Amino acid sequence: MEEQRWEIRQATPDDHSMIVSYNLALAEETEGKTLPRALLQAGVQKGLERSDLCRYFVVERDGQVVAQAMITFELTDWRGGVFWWLQSVYVHPRHRQVGVFRRLYNHIVECAKAEDDVVGLRLYVEDDNVSAQSVYKALGMSSTSYQMMEVEWATE
Repeated sequence: MEEQRWEIRQATPDDHSMIVSYNLALAEETEGKTLPRALLQAGVQKGLERSDLCRYFVVERDGQVVAQAMITFELTDWRGGVFWWLQSVYVHPRHRQVGVFRRLYNHIVECAKAEDDVVGLRLYVEDDNVSAQSVYKALGMSSTSYQMMEVEWATE
C-alpha cells in the first residue's frame, strides 16, 4: 500500500479559491444554505490578508488540499487569555473517516498550546449535526452550558 503524504500548513493566498469552494460546500451540506459567492470570496480574502482576524489551516495530501479549518480569536478577561474558535471545518468527502480531521485538529491544538496566551479551543456546531458532535467529543471536546445567540445585520 502506497504511503500517503500529508502536510498541514497555514493557508496562503493561493488557497483562496479552494477555501471558497469548500465553504460553499460546507454551507450547503450542513445548513442547506447557498452562500453568495462574491460575498464569500471577499470574506475569505479578508481572512487571508488579516491574521489578526483569523487564520486558515489546510491539509494537503500529495499536493492537493483535502481539508480546511479557520480559527478566530476571542479575548476572555475572566481567564486572562484568548480562546481560539474553530470554524469553517471541512473535509472533502473522499477523505473523510480516515483521520484527516484528527490530524488537523491535533495540529491546531499544538499551535494553540505553543502560544502563551491561548487558554482553550471552542467551536459551535449545529444542534442536529450529530456526526460532527461525535467527532468533536471523541477528540476530547465537551458541550458547555452556554447557548449561542446572535443578531445579524443584512448584507447586500
